Amino acid sequence: MSRFIATVFYVGLLRPAPGTWGSAAAVPMAWLLHWWGGFPALAIATVGAFALGWWATASATAGRDDHDPSEIVIDEVVGMWIALWPLSAGLWHAGVDPWVFPWPGWVMGFVLFRLFDIWKPGPVGWADRRPDAFGVMMDDVIAGLMAAVLVALAGGFAHWGGVIMEYLRWIF
Repeated sequence: MSRFIATVFYVGLLRPAPGTWGSAAAVPMAWLLHWWGGFPALAIATVGAFALGWWATASATAGRDDHDPSEIVIDEVVGMWIALWPLSAGLWHAGVDPWVFPWPGWVMGFVLFRLFDIWKPGPVGWADRRPDAFGVMMDDVIAGLMAAVLVALAGGFAHWGGVIMEYLRWIF
């Protein structure tokens, strides 16, 4: 069961780039959670998936030399969901129909999350160097948080930037 969970229904066995496959699988799952229960459902599922993923990763890697094998992608799912939090929260807060999940937001979240997950800047690299299941999960949580901040800033600029520019045009 731990392998089934850690590989996210065996998505982590897809090649090449299982982390990218795991991140890609996370997007429609996030959309379904958002559609079903809005941002609260996505946030609760993210916390639950983190706890379950921590257990599954520890169990699946017990006794192995490699503490972070590439087929474990539950961490990518959690990180990707976090990267999509601003999109889901903004849509939920605005009362937008739950089936709407505009592509610029999730594409940007996906690209930024993968960038931070592969590049491993600063705290992402620190967490990745931990030789335990918590480190496996946390590097993607941090990468997801970094992506989420940029997604939120880009969303704010996209929505308020046009208003500000129109206002400045009217003044000048």
